[in-house]
Amino acid sequence: MVMGFVNVLKPPGLTSHDVVQELRRLLKVKKIGHGGTLDPLAAGVLPVAVGTATRLLEYLQGGDKAYRAEFILGLKTDTQDLGGRVLARTPCPPFTEKDLQAATGPFTGTIKQVPPMVSAVHYQGRRLYELAREGLEVERPARQVTIHEFRLVRAWPEGPYYRALMDITCSRGTYIRTLGADWGDYLGVGATLAFLLRTRAGSFRLADAWTLEEIAGAINRGEGNFLLPPAAGLAHLPVIIVPGEFIRHVSNGVALKGDVCQSLPSLREGDVVRLETGEGKLLALARAEINSRGAFLLKPHKVLK
Repeated sequence: MVMGFVNVLKPPGLTSHDVVQELRRLLKVKKIGHGGTLDPLAAGVLPVAVGTATRLLEYLQGGDKAYRAEFILGLKTDTQDLGGRVLARTPCPPFTEKDLQAATGPFTGTIKQVPPMVSAVHYQGRRLYELAREGLEVERPARQVTIHEFRLVRAWPEGPYYRALMDITCSRGTYIRTLGADWGDYLGVGATLAFLLRTRAGSFRLADAWTLEEIAGAINRGEGNFLLPPAAGLAHLPVIIVPGEFIRHVSNGVALKGDVCQSLPSLREGDVVRLETGEGKLLALARAEINSRGAFLLKPHKVLK
């Protein structure tokens, strides 16, 4: 049975669902899903889980993501990107690169964002983007996200608009278009997203991503080296090597205790860890629990067979 992750290089113009559908056709597998939506106009890393690896998607999506984004300063649209209706055009003062970088300070660290109306957030049983298509706008509660890096790479003050290229590393749930729009408002001129490239999603990186054409070619040649093992998407989780005599217990869902748990001294109740064999095979994901005697247990709750 086909099982694992595929690091797909999504091209602009396709939805994340389009990519999943194409892989379903190529791999002839029904059970398949992606780990974090990319907008149709965006490109870059789109991790896709195949087979029973889909059970791991909730943990894959918890990892940080990295982007390279181009913003147009002085331009505001109703979708916060170039696909929307222009709301305002504002001439930019002679910003220096130092000015632009300094203005990222309030948007670095833990911040709050209001999801855009074009997002897939649910509102009373419907997606926000569905309401936006009907011309509706509703109040959205702010969400907490973490921006680890918001760095200016290059700026182009020439031409009708001021363009800025930024590198961004952030937590799950961050809306890059909103980050740019809020940054532009802070600068007093507004901003809209012109291009977005996701360069990393968790442990999946752009340099290792496969285009759909490359995947199709590998399949035609009878090769499957684009398919990564299930553990490949969980590098952000700590790992415990299960001694040989306990492997069968883990496969049967039996909790581990004693010295096995002590190999991670920083382990806290509620933490999720990978349980692997000495050869690197992922056996299960386990959650740290404390029993009635105050001892740590590692209770498998996602067992891969």
